[in-house]
Amino acid sequence: MTAAYILAFLLGSIIGSFLNVCIFRLPRDISLVKPSSRCPSCDTPIKPYDNIPIFSFLMLGGRCRYCRAKISPRYPLVEALNAIFYVIAAWRYGLGWHLPFLCLFCSAMIVIAFIDLDFQIIPDFITLPGVIIGLIAASFVLPDPFARDSLLGLKEGVIGAVSGGVLFYLIAVLSRGGMGGGDIKMMAMVGSFTGWKSVLLTTFAGSLFGSFVGLFLMVFRGKGRKTKVPFGPFLAFGALLTLFFGQELLALYLHR
Repeated sequence: MTAAYILAFLLGSIIGSFLNVCIFRLPRDISLVKPSSRCPSCDTPIKPYDNIPIFSFLMLGGRCRYCRAKISPRYPLVEALNAIFYVIAAWRYGLGWHLPFLCLFCSAMIVIAFIDLDFQIIPDFITLPGVIIGLIAASFVLPDPFARDSLLGLKEGVIGAVSGGVLFYLIAVLSRGGMGGGDIKMMAMVGSFTGWKSVLLTTFAGSLFGSFVGLFLMVFRGKGRKTKVPFGPFLAFGALLTLFFGQELLALYLHR
């Protein structure tokens, strides 16, 4: 498995580089294919040897080779996160046809989190196809996060998608706009990939983590109670926590 973990890390970092492109271009309605990657400061195209995930950032000292402008550390962060999540997915669920779909889910959560953090939007381009892909994969290959030896199944995927969408629709109605349509569709996607129990745990974990961050911003950054904080990153955190450790968290709760 060591070789598999190394391969998962390398593949994850390479795909993570493309995720950076998605995070920057999708909300700006720019093609993901053209133009090629370039420095945001001097607009010089980036050479392939300067575009090696994580490594190039370290070798260049976090600066553009040509204009010496600083490169955001977010780029290697996204690459490293995606690589680590791929390794964890392989470790928790083993190798098989399910693994590409789990990795796809991890990558989608990363893109959603960072786009929502920057623009307070969650693109339908990710969530709506994600619901369909999740339901198809649940029917044939996706494992249940709370019983990893068992197939999730189409029925559980449908219940998960509906429960995620309906729950957050009700929250949006009751909060009078405090929750957006993007969150509703995101949770429908989470439910389709991981089932209804994961929807509940994701909501709980995301809300708990979001509350801690909100209190931190209020106490240490002087933010008010009405300051808008995107919920997508917290839901993404909750979804990945549930995917990787849902079975253990449920057992811990039942035997508390």
